[in-house]
Amino acid sequence: MKIWTYILGAIFLIAALFVYLIPTVIAFRKGHPKRGLIFLVNLLLGITVLGYIGAMLWAMAPSPVSDK
Repeated sequence: MKIWTYILGAIFLIAALFVYLIPTVIAFRKGHPKRGLIFLVNLLLGITVLGYIGAMLWAMAPSPVSDK
């Protein structure tokens, strides 16, 4: 195998990991109050379609406004 095979494999792995963790990235960028739990759901259940969709919807949901 040539070195390019390993380089392309590493690039693909990094891109796949980023796509897998998109709900977590969205939650952290929005400052979602439950971003830690969203990360856990995405990490543990994201391999299933329902877990991934659930984490995505949860990350994109508007955060509740607290009365202070």
